[in-house]
Amino acid sequence: MDKINQGKEPRKPVSPPVLSGQGERGSDFMVDGWRVFKIMAEFVSGFEVMGDAAPAVSVFGSTRVDEGSGEYELARTLGGMLAREGFSVITGGGPGVMEGANRGAQEAGGVSIGFNIKLPNQQAANRYIDVDKLVSFQYFFVRKVMFLKYSQAFIALPGGFGTLDEVSEAMTLIQTGKSERFPVILVGKSYWEGFYRWVQESMLQENGFISPPDLGFIYLEDDPEEVISIIKKFYPEGYCLNF
Repeated sequence: MDKINQGKEPRKPVSPPVLSGQGERGSDFMVDGWRVFKIMAEFVSGFEVMGDAAPAVSVFGSTRVDEGSGEYELARTLGGMLAREGFSVITGGGPGVMEGANRGAQEAGGVSIGFNIKLPNQQAANRYIDVDKLVSFQYFFVRKVMFLKYSQAFIALPGGFGTLDEVSEAMTLIQTGKSERFPVILVGKSYWEGFYRWVQESMLQENGFISPPDLGFIYLEDDPEEVISIIKKFYPEGYCLNF
């Protein structure tokens, strides 16, 4: 139980001084300068945590599912299977699907990582993240870099805008060559098949907005065993960072 996180937040970067006459959003150039150091501090924290935690797989999905639900237990199963295959498991650090994946990884004795995001509704980190593997981010774009740089695969269970955002970001960077190719696996055919069909039929076949190779790293799957097989087959020469 010594690896279980109890909601302790990491040290926060030093806040910039407040100058008289500044607006509430801190548009003053000096405040923007200080913000650069806050951004740098978040990158450094993430790089330090991930220095000894590879290869890794990121699991995404809704925060709005409860323990015992199908999505939660599927994430828990996948987290355990990934850990037993030697992968560190990364999530967004919150409840729901993320908690399930972190829990499964920790129960299997694997490395359980959380990239939490500070939100107005105060999303709390789940308690199944290893105590030294929690990073809390203020900036979404820094958090995205961490997911994309260190993940050997993205596994997306049913989720909302946040899940779709991470998936589409990965697809864009892979398509444009800004990232190495890695598998993006949409788990839950009944949920994702409408989206996948739209990409395939409307974007590719009807309009030609993407090319056939752009679908070569996107998978639609239900079977956890097949998810693991897809990841392993994708890397016949071994794993590497994406950029």
